Amino acid sequence: MSRIGKKIIIIPENVQITISENILSVKGPKGELSRTLHPKITVVINENELSVHVKNPEVKSEKSLWGLYGSLIHNMIVGVTEGFEKKLEVNGVGYKVALSGDKLVLNVGFSHPIEFQLPKEIKGEVEKNIITITGIDKQLVGQVAADIRKIRKPEPYKGKGIKYFDEVIRRKAGKAAAKGA
Repeated sequence: MSRIGKKIIIIPENVQITISENILSVKGPKGELSRTLHPKITVVINENELSVHVKNPEVKSEKSLWGLYGSLIHNMIVGVTEGFEKKLEVNGVGYKVALSGDKLVLNVGFSHPIEFQLPKEIKGEVEKNIITITGIDKQLVGQVAADIRKIRKPEPYKGKGIKYFDEVIRRKAGKAAAKGA
């Protein structure tokens, strides 16, 4: 049995879940998300509880789908009630970030500023050198944060670049340290 898949998901009072054909829709105070269900997955709703089942729990591929869809549905419920957020930190002399409308303007050491268009489902905030990405879709929030980080990855010698707020960059010694040995 899948340990994650067999867990019962509690549905909060302010969340409505509907299943039509093979599409699961979750509607809450922050918005609405929908996902197409795999044909081997069945979702059962009892009052304020939701459970995910598969046709053959002994088959490894179906067991993995069981846990996957349990996590995806749970993340959808958390997204429409609380939302998700990722923070990025910009480090470097002269590195600046500004938000103009729905575009991030990044000055991160290139000869020109980089404009990053945020998707309409994602909201961005900039406070000094911290970029905060928020939204209701966990996958989309993570992907946008990864795309922004990819513009200028942190380098290990001086630590310049864009990194996740809680990320630790392992620093390397430069040439001067190698000569002294």
